[in-house]
Amino acid sequence: MSATERHAQSGVPLPTLSTADATERARGFAAIAHPTRLRILSIIMGTSGGQATIGQLADALGVSQPTITHHVARMVDGGVAVRAPEGRQVWVSVAPERQSAVEDLLR
Repeated sequence: MSATERHAQSGVPLPTLSTADATERARGFAAIAHPTRLRILSIIMGTSGGQATIGQLADALGVSQPTITHHVARMVDGGVAVRAPEGRQVWVSVAPERQSAVEDLLR
């Protein structure tokens, strides 16, 4: 059952979003609105440490590292992912404040 259906059954109306909240949510949706980005998120969420390198993501998806870097940059800009450079590696993880929302999205 969706959140909307649960709210409809409970008789409690959904709150109206403020302009700032709607803008923030739209930015997050735009950051993940691509099949490759959703796959990147699913790979990251499926790892035991909740992170993966750009190279690991490129290998898993069969695409180039620059392609992964592009998609990760869009997700970082949208506040969905974070990058952590470590030497020559760049680790990518889901932004902690978005963890629950991404889990719900990927179910």
